[in-house]
Amino acid sequence: MTKVLVFGTFDGLHEGHLDFFKQARNFGDYLSVVVGRDSTVKRVKNRLPKHNEQERLKSVKDSGFVDEARLGNEGNDPYKIIKEINPDIICLGYDQTHFTDKLEQKLKEMGLHNIKIHRLKPHKSEKYKSSLLNKDK
Repeated sequence: MTKVLVFGTFDGLHEGHLDFFKQARNFGDYLSVVVGRDSTVKRVKNRLPKHNEQERLKSVKDSGFVDEARLGNEGNDPYKIIKEINPDIICLGYDQTHFTDKLEQKLKEMGLHNIKIHRLKPHKSEKYKSSLLNKDK
């Protein structure tokens, strides 16, 4: 079984997120999704998400595209959960930058040399992008 891992905020699940899950599923048999904690989103994006972590987790679980969804770890080590899940493949969003710039190096430091990393394609990013959809009107 090939396990694929994705992670993100998923603040207001939309068609772009669902396409992201579908693309990631094409790389394996089992899709694990890590939903960012409210505290992590606040630290990384300097704002709280519109939907709290429990609401975001529930919408990911209810999407019908994932095998497992869980909240990320609290604290400053976003890479720890990768070791816990131990995926074969990590899929990143086309615009995902947080925690990804040193991902390959961190995986090697943790002894996780065999994990492949794939950057996925955007899906109608001019329309389905959380930063556009969640703008205050």
